[in-house]
Amino acid sequence: MSYQAFGRTIRKVGVVGSGQIGPDIALYFSKVLAEHDVPVVVTDVVPAALEAGAAKTKKKLDKGVETGAFKRDQADRILANLSFSADPDALRGADFVVEAATERLEVKRGIFASLEDRVGPDTILASNSSHLEPETIFEGLRHPERSLVIHYFFPAERNPLVEVVPGARTEATIWSFCLRFYEAIGKVPIRVGSRYGYAVDPIFEGLFLAAALLVESGTASPKQVDAIACKVLGLGVGPFTAMNLTGGNPLTQVGLGHYHDKLMPWFRSPSVLDRQVEAKAPWETAARGEAVVYDEATFAKVSAVLTGAYFGLATEVLDSGITNVADLEMAVELGLVMEPPFALMNRVGVPEALARVRGYAAANPGFKVAGVLERQAAAGKPWRIPVVLREDRAGVALVTIRRPRVLNALDRETFVQLRETFDALRDDPSIRAVVLTGFGPKAFVSGADIGMLARIQNPADGERLCLETGEAVAAVDGVGKPVVCALNGLALGGGNELAMACTARIARKGLRLLAGQPEPKLGFIPGAGGTQRLPRLIPFEKAWTLLRTAGTLSSAEALACGLIREEVEGDLLARAVELARELADGRTRVAPIPRGPIAAPAGLPEPELGGLSRRIDELLRRAILEGARLTLAEGVRLEARLFGECCATQDMKLGLENFQRTNLKEPARFVHA
Repeated sequence: MSYQAFGRTIRKVGVVGSGQIGPDIALYFSKVLAEHDVPVVVTDVVPAALEAGAAKTKKKLDKGVETGAFKRDQADRILANLSFSADPDALRGADFVVEAATERLEVKRGIFASLEDRVGPDTILASNSSHLEPETIFEGLRHPERSLVIHYFFPAERNPLVEVVPGARTEATIWSFCLRFYEAIGKVPIRVGSRYGYAVDPIFEGLFLAAALLVESGTASPKQVDAIACKVLGLGVGPFTAMNLTGGNPLTQVGLGHYHDKLMPWFRSPSVLDRQVEAKAPWETAARGEAVVYDEATFAKVSAVLTGAYFGLATEVLDSGITNVADLEMAVELGLVMEPPFALMNRVGVPEALARVRGYAAANPGFKVAGVLERQAAAGKPWRIPVVLREDRAGVALVTIRRPRVLNALDRETFVQLRETFDALRDDPSIRAVVLTGFGPKAFVSGADIGMLARIQNPADGERLCLETGEAVAAVDGVGKPVVCALNGLALGGGNELAMACTARIARKGLRLLAGQPEPKLGFIPGAGGTQRLPRLIPFEKAWTLLRTAGTLSSAEALACGLIREEVEGDLLARAVELARELADGRTRVAPIPRGPIAAPAGLPEPELGGLSRRIDELLRRAILEGARLTLAEGVRLEARLFGECCATQDMKLGLENFQRTNLKEPARFVHA
């Protein structure tokens, strides 16, 4: 079989290098491609490395079975789809090859020269380099246009981030395919311009340098710096623990030296790192559960140094022009598992962030203060961090909600950006139609951000929130141009409500869970039009039952009841753009949603509610039945008022607490009050 997508066919994947990261890259490929019967081959010139890589892969799969991440038959299939070979000819026939060998230029160049003689002319050749510019790696290739850097992050089978770094001669079709391919298989790719170290590693290694200099100066111990860094920057593990886990001391030592010449003079390998590399020793870090002690003065000093360095490093990368705020913010949060830089600067205040960077630069010669940070502080505004992205395609705007860490959940800022985006599209004469979608293969929108709901204080606050968020839904509904919702994954709660505001909906074929309004399981009713639009789009009795039982629909069921127009096998976005153009041209017509009152059938069934709240169900029934007698706009306002009434109930409090505690793995114990 094969994996076919975005104009390419992948029948076989190769990974060169069975060291620290190669087997993990191969494991991820096999996990997502085994069901397509696309074999994954790992090659290495060292037999012992192949044996170790195979053993490590099996151990990780066995651990996955033990923890419930995989069923035994799934793990067996993934493992059977993988092979480890010392024969370089095992890569013949591969359509996609990732080199994951040592970070030595001559080794990489030799590998790619050999690959050009073994693979076909259309094979994509990628290097998992962490630092080297693609132009340098692929300099001697006959066809560098099909080559680029794909930089994975530790651990490669679990960390979602990949940096896609085209070279000067990389064809746009290659890097654009890689962006879409990696998104489709569950990674989070960002495109980065070619520069030594790319976008994320200068921040990671620069923070380590700032931490090492604190240790070198005697300000704090590695244990203390790690503990304070975790507290201040939200790191999962501190910089010294991260170096131990990744075995990154030697690579970082080399990288810091090159950064000195290519990025800014402050970068260098500190003597404490040189000694650790020479001794081949790990850093002394805290044991699991060990309490690390430090005084307030140490905390204040380390905190100021780390935040000053962090803000300066992030804005230097932005100032270089190789990436943008939206991509860098997301990449650092996901790839380094830490508080993202621009949101953190907004919390402390951009002028204060600039003051900390200037303070760090004054104490550390050669450290840059980025012009982009100075300009932002002078403007007196916080950083704008886009999570709603727009791309125009010959008269059709593609709007993507991108919050992968929370499956594109809608918070207040996302609603604001949606409203602003659709208001701009309404007034843009160059745009004839819109496609609205979500990022990644799992979710269009997983619902409203629970943190936003948990902050509601009283009924008036709840009603006000519904009316505010409803402005975004109304902007989609009222853009005055066809809007096709491309449901790339599940649409729950606010996600389904947003989709129902679109002119037409299409979905990926075969989704077992596509749409639903799960709000009653959390102790409240829909608040962005769900009780009003669903009965107007599908048979009333079906909507009545789904809403009151918090039921869900598969893509096939959604098609059968009329919630979506098509199930799409293949390129969902291409079909969505095509349908948007058909609607704009009048070649295809869709019945508009009824905007006046609708008739509620007599003798509606009483569904089995199980443990759902009877108090919330009373409000839900009122919203559906009373809303049917009103116009759509009046019904939406009624729903907002009734949602506000939910906010005064004990059951909404219990439902939200249960969700935050169990993520609905256990039902809430409602008291019906």
